[in-house]
Order: sequence, then structure tokens, then C-alpha cells
Amino acid sequence: MNHAATALKLTDGQRLTLEVLAKSRSAPHRDVQRAQVLLLAGEGVANTHIADKIGVSAMTVRAWRNRFASEGLAKFAQVAKGRGRKPSIPSEKVDEIVRATLHDKPAGETHWSCRSMAKAQGVSHATIQRVWSARGIKPHLVKTFKLSNDKHFEEKLVDVVGLYLNPPDNAVVLCMDEKTSVQALDRTQASLPMKKGRGNTMTHDYKRNGTTTLFAALNVLTGVVVGQCLPKHRHQEFLKFLRKVDKETPKGLDIHMILDNYATHKHPNVRAWLAKHPRFHLHFTPTSSSWLNLVERWFRNITDKAIRRGVFGSVPELIAAIEAYLAANNTDPKPFEWTATAEQILEKVSRGRVALNQLAS
Repeated sequence: MNHAATALKLTDGQRLTLEVLAKSRSAPHRDVQRAQVLLLAGEGVANTHIADKIGVSAMTVRAWRNRFASEGLAKFAQVAKGRGRKPSIPSEKVDEIVRATLHDKPAGETHWSCRSMAKAQGVSHATIQRVWSARGIKPHLVKTFKLSNDKHFEEKLVDVVGLYLNPPDNAVVLCMDEKTSVQALDRTQASLPMKKGRGNTMTHDYKRNGTTTLFAALNVLTGVVVGQCLPKHRHQEFLKFLRKVDKETPKGLDIHMILDNYATHKHPNVRAWLAKHPRFHLHFTPTSSSWLNLVERWFRNITDKAIRRGVFGSVPELIAAIEAYLAANNTDPKPFEWTATAEQILEKVSRGRVALNQLAS
């Protein structure tokens, strides 16, 4: 027979807090149970009856009552010292795993895997995964980078970023580049269509049917792209594209064009043409800094959405697909927004140079 216990003393504030927690759907289940136990204890319900109703042991009910009586709600969600799940491996082993991951390599290999590190350390691969995840260590990933050695890096950077963030009046800013050697690839066997439970499939081998070069100039403000496919990317083709840009840009507007340092862009014939068309102003990005040119972002889009998974029996078919993407883009253009200031970029580059110099010393 269950006998009523002495009611646990609860203040109005404590009772309100426990009532909210007892109904919570986001708090840890153990905390919700404890709140429910304490509320019943505050009503004088017997420990064994509380245990049966909440689904815990009578010993747990007594422990929670005693702890509340001595500490209140001050350490409600904290696990008591000596209680809770014990670490599966000592901290010294964790430190050794981290050290080995960062400073050692497995014999004959370039980096650790979970299983090779587990074998070397005498623990399970799941333990290695937990340690790496907790420390944010990812040996399987590599990010590439390139710091420009251009002597005029800062000057060119400030110039280009200034065009993005503070474009001149009565002018358009165009990001221009060539996507060279775009291949017209045909698959050796017909592709299978997508169906429930399976995506599109295509053979890994292919037949080359020629290439084209896509010249593109992205309007930074509007997202509209002037594009043209030409067979090569010599200065002759570049001049032909400049004429197209000149024709399609409203008269009376200056044209500030951001482009790379490819020799074709500085050919004497190009310079002579530019001298006769003073509204064109070329702004060159620093060497090894293609990331500064927003048209590269657009090139990634057209590659992913119109070229990589395409099947082209000839170069004209490839050009038709490129022109269809251009038309769709210019019907509903979406400009890319540049947000980084020159100062932020220079600070990041400076940190990279410091890190490289430390490794070299």
C-alpha cells in the first residue's frame, strides 16, 4: 500500500518553472521526467506511486527529491559528479589521436582514414570519427588555394573591387572572359531516362565531335550576358567579340571591362582598336586571381546546367545549346552580388602569406 509522503516544498516560481518544463517537447526527456517527479512530490504523492506513473525507479525519485531539497533548481540540468556516462577512452588517447592526425602520416600514404588511424591507435573507427568530428578535423578533404605574386596585386584588386562596389556613372561594368575548348561530346550509347528510384544514367565513355570557344561579358548590374561562340581564341576573335559588345551596348555609355592578363587581350591590334573606341576601359585582374571575375561564376552555371550532361553530335548542336542558355539567362537575368571590400580581401591574403612564410621558415 502506498502511503502519502511529506510534500516537497516548492515556491510559486519553482512550480511555474517545473510546470513549463514538464510539458516541454524540446527539453531532454530526462529533464522532463524530473520536472514531473518534483511536481508530484510537491503534491505529497508517495515515491513508489510517482515511480510507477513516470516510469523511473523509486530510488531515482528519492535521489531527485533529496537533490532538489538541498540545491533547488540551481543545478537542475547538470549531471551530478560521478554520475552519467563515463568517457569511453581517456583524454590522453584523444590527444594522441589529434596529434597523430595533424602531424603524422600513415606509411606510404598521404593522409589518414578513419580505419587506418583506428588500427594505428588501437581503437574503433567509430571512436576516430567522434574525435575528428568533435575537433573539426577532416583529413579526407583538401581545399586548393593560390596567392597571387603579381607585383601590382593591391592596385589591381582595389581597382576591380571598386568597380563592383562603387561603379562609375553613365557606364556599364562588364566581366569578360573566354571559356576555351568547350567540347561537343556524344555518348557511345544512348542514355537511360530518369525514373522512380533511379536518376538519369549515361555511359562514362564518349566521342569527341570538336570544340568551340565561348566569349562572354557579364553585365554586373543587370546579370545580362553578351555571348558569342567562335572557333578559336586569338586576338582576331577577341576583336570580333569587342565589336559585338560595342554594337549591343547603348551609345553614350562608357564600357568598363574586367578581364584577365591573357596576351590576346593586350595584342597591338587590340590596343589600336581600343584607341579608336575611347569609351572602352580595360581593367585587368591580378595574375592567378580568376576568382575576382564574376563571369567565372556564370561559367560554372552554364557548365552545370547546359553543357556537362549534354549530348552533342556536332559543334553546331553544342553552340545551339549554349545560345539557348544565353537566351534563357537574358530573359530572366539574375546578377551576382559582390560584398567583400578590398580591405577584407587584403587582410585575408595577408594572413595567408604569413602562414606560408611560417611554414617555409
